[in-house]
Amino acid sequence: MITLIDAIQKTTVFFSAKRIENARLNAEIIIAKALNLNRLDLYLQFDRPLDTENLDQIRDLVRRRGKHEPWQYIFGEVDFFNLNLKVDHRALIPRPETEELIDLIIKIKNCAPDKIVDLGTGSGAIALALAMHYPESRVLAVDTSDEALSLARDNIKRSELNSRVEIQKSDWFNEIEGKFDLIVANPPYLSELEWDESQPEIIKFEPREALVAEENGLNALKHILSRSLTYLNEGGLVAMETGIDHHPALKEIAVKTGFGRWDSQVDFNLRNRYFFAWK
Repeated sequence: MITLIDAIQKTTVFFSAKRIENARLNAEIIIAKALNLNRLDLYLQFDRPLDTENLDQIRDLVRRRGKHEPWQYIFGEVDFFNLNLKVDHRALIPRPETEELIDLIIKIKNCAPDKIVDLGTGSGAIALALAMHYPESRVLAVDTSDEALSLARDNIKRSELNSRVEIQKSDWFNEIEGKFDLIVANPPYLSELEWDESQPEIIKFEPREALVAEENGLNALKHILSRSLTYLNEGGLVAMETGIDHHPALKEIAVKTGFGRWDSQVDFNLRNRYFFAWK
């Protein structure tokens, strides 16, 4: 008879052989999901015998994770800023660094912006998080990918924010009209080298076009910042998640474009990750 602790230990060994980082943690996450348990519940049931149905459920998820498929895609959902979002191969998995961007925006913007645009919305994570935090705001979620927009629509419906979050297909600003009080973007910012050195979970499963940009990852960031001033109301803010080496170039663009002021902020690893500019 195979017990729960047996399954955890065997899965940990299997993941280690497959070079899955944090093999034990991944084993516990996968097995807890397969058995519809909280991860902490596992520790109270180590001696629980597993029947054939339990083992089949575990094996299916373990097999997928062993191929380096991210557990978020395996489960089909992720918690992000007090939202439970649907995630799949149509868009990037929302990350903790992006939650931190939202935290910083909220600290800066005490009053709700009237109009917000999220450029490159992907799953809709940023747009929905801001719409939830600022119930008075109107939010436009923009992407050039039909697949990403379909996922964003799923999450807008899932979050019951249909009345305040609008979807629009556009290549950055190209199809957008009007002005905004807040422009937010988490665009592609990896260089080709950074992509080549990324984990298999990223290279094999996440959409490359949402991660990699030309000019060593600067292309999309430069394009957005250089055009944002035109689309900002007076006193408006552009907030971007960036690569860690991009800020000197972005500061130059902010100066040349005519922004009134700008600021760099570090992430929880103390790397320059967020760039802000005010009109």
